[in-house]
Amino acid sequence: MNFLKKYQHTWIIPIYGIFYLWAFQYLEQRNVKPHIIHMKLDDLIPFCEYFIVPYFLWFAYIAVTVIYFSFINKSKQEYYHLVFSLAVGMTTFLVVSYFYPNGQDLRPHLEGNSVFIQLVRYLYHIDTPTNILPSIHVFNSVACCIAVLKHKDFIHEKLVKISTFVLTVLIILATVLLKQHTLVDVAAAFALNAICYQMFYNPHPARAKQPIRAFIK
Repeated sequence: MNFLKKYQHTWIIPIYGIFYLWAFQYLEQRNVKPHIIHMKLDDLIPFCEYFIVPYFLWFAYIAVTVIYFSFINKSKQEYYHLVFSLAVGMTTFLVVSYFYPNGQDLRPHLEGNSVFIQLVRYLYHIDTPTNILPSIHVFNSVACCIAVLKHKDFIHEKLVKISTFVLTVLIILATVLLKQHTLVDVAAAFALNAICYQMFYNPHPARAKQPIRAFIK
């Protein structure tokens, strides 16, 4: 009971997670014709199967970051900054995908049987090239990176922040080098991050002392 009371602020994570997975599954399975997003610049970006490694590391990266700010970090304000940023971005993605079904046609024909190619084949099998705008891989990575860079209480702080930044850059590169996303998706994710940053990390002076409470109201 003490554990539940101490961490009652984390209840929103599993509840929203269930909602998001249900909504995403619905969007993936509905029968609608997607609007193809494709820029000429996308064709100039080479395919590189080795970036499947940072692409899959994204799942651990997001999970570890959320767990740290939920259960280890003592600042609940930093926790709310992160989870509200993630929630706004992911909800925006669901709304865009519902009203503007979208997809891409960039995936190449895969040749070879290296472990990296096999992992990319597996990725292509489990993840359809639809509902890509904005890129959640990019948005969540940048949101977590911002939370880490703003935090001051890490052991080996410099190492943690440099490693986080490098991993975030590699994940962003992976989204286009694996032909999972277009440059439009990446740009949209950055724009959405900028909006969330202004909402939660750089609030209006009138609500600067209590940005989260003011936002909820």
